[in-house]
Amino acid sequence: MIVDETNIQILKHLKDGRKSFKIIADDLSVTENTIRSRVNKLLNEGILNFSGNVQIDALPGHTLLYLGVKLKSMELQKKAAEFSDLRGVISAAIVTGRYDIILQVLLGQDYNLLEFITEQVAKVGSVQTVESFIVYKGYNLNVPYIL
Repeated sequence: MIVDETNIQILKHLKDGRKSFKIIADDLSVTENTIRSRVNKLLNEGILNFSGNVQIDALPGHTLLYLGVKLKSMELQKKAAEFSDLRGVISAAIVTGRYDIILQVLLGQDYNLLEFITEQVAKVGSVQTVESFIVYKGYNLNVPYIL
């Protein structure tokens, strides 16, 4: 599927969640059926999906954490997939720089950083070092709630 300028504009309209196809159509000067058809194609191609997001700052007792992980091996894709299955992990990204993988983790009221590292990260072999970054305040920081 070719992602043209119209598709990009549709994706920008939908970046914060569902929006009326009529509102998008009016803004882009196309028909509502055009928007509906394009959104369905984007969904079918796996380019777009809809999910519920939570504003972390509004969720009492929860903390967002970024964890930089340096591995002993170069099995980056395999390890990122393993990390993505751990409790609390929202995303696992293979990155450049001093870390191999950056994890985005949502900690709950009954689930803290020490437990995450000792109970979850320990399950994944070949971890050399980790460094945590606690988010004190986020701006436009919406993440899927998966705990």
